[in-house]
Amino acid sequence: MKHAEQVTFGGSALDRAAELRPEADALRARPDAQAIVLWRGKPLMWEPDAAALVRLPASEPALESARAWIFLGREGEVPVFAADLSNWEPDGDLSDFGAFHDPSRQVHPDLPDDTAFAELRNRMTHLTPRDAELAATAKGVLEWHRSHGFCARCGEKSDIAMAGWQRRCPACGAHHFPRTDPVVIMLITHGNDVLMGRSPGWPEGMYSLLAGFVEPGETLEAAVRREVVEESGIPVGQVRYLASQPWPFPASLMFGCAGEALARDITLDPAELDDALWVSRERMMAAFDGTDPKIKPARAGSIAHFLLRNWLADTLD
Repeated sequence: MKHAEQVTFGGSALDRAAELRPEADALRARPDAQAIVLWRGKPLMWEPDAAALVRLPASEPALESARAWIFLGREGEVPVFAADLSNWEPDGDLSDFGAFHDPSRQVHPDLPDDTAFAELRNRMTHLTPRDAELAATAKGVLEWHRSHGFCARCGEKSDIAMAGWQRRCPACGAHHFPRTDPVVIMLITHGNDVLMGRSPGWPEGMYSLLAGFVEPGETLEAAVRREVVEESGIPVGQVRYLASQPWPFPASLMFGCAGEALARDITLDPAELDDALWVSRERMMAAFDGTDPKIKPARAGSIAHFLLRNWLADTLD
């Protein structure tokens, strides 16, 4: 696909400098070292529009309480880290934290006044490709550390190692590495129509492409066919890969694929989907324009939105 790496979180060509991870402590001590900052998965962004990541000196006093540091890579010769301030307890109402559309912003009293922690999903389309990749990488790795604090082999508490890119068990010596879950997301077409579905709990009117986790021993093509027939009863013939997207909510790599439906009759699995329907190009264009009375398009910034937009523009190849 010609535009594959233009998807959100892809294409910034960050130099991850993995060979420097054993030297991370010395790199962080350099006067030019920078840090992006996260609180419970929400990156620190400039206010009022929250359209850019904040980069602070790694020596910033407010970061001394960070519970984890991740070496993300180099921008030119400048080492860039992620600092996790999730131990901080903000004042105020946190009832919106973790909601599907979390509009809340948390202002840290010891960080610059014109900054706040903001939900990445709400701001990802405003970020530069570099800021988006840094935020996605930091969020994904820090979430893995949060949920994998104990050794999967022996159950003992493990330690962060290799600049945040490993956990090591002091009891049995096992090494563990950040997890990424492969997920297929499918642009399934039949003639002029595309198959859309909505999951339980989504905002009213929101529809997207069907998606599901790849199972052990399964190819991407097989996963596409299995997931579509399980959720909608639609058999799928030819399948081809289009593009991928890191999706750190919490730890997926989305494989965008195109598939040709062999039938149109939908048999819905209510445990998986609230609804599924065929949508014509013309109606999808109206949904993107905001003029369809029922359908809202997939979330801007998601690979579903990206694939649908390229399908409408006839630029999938």
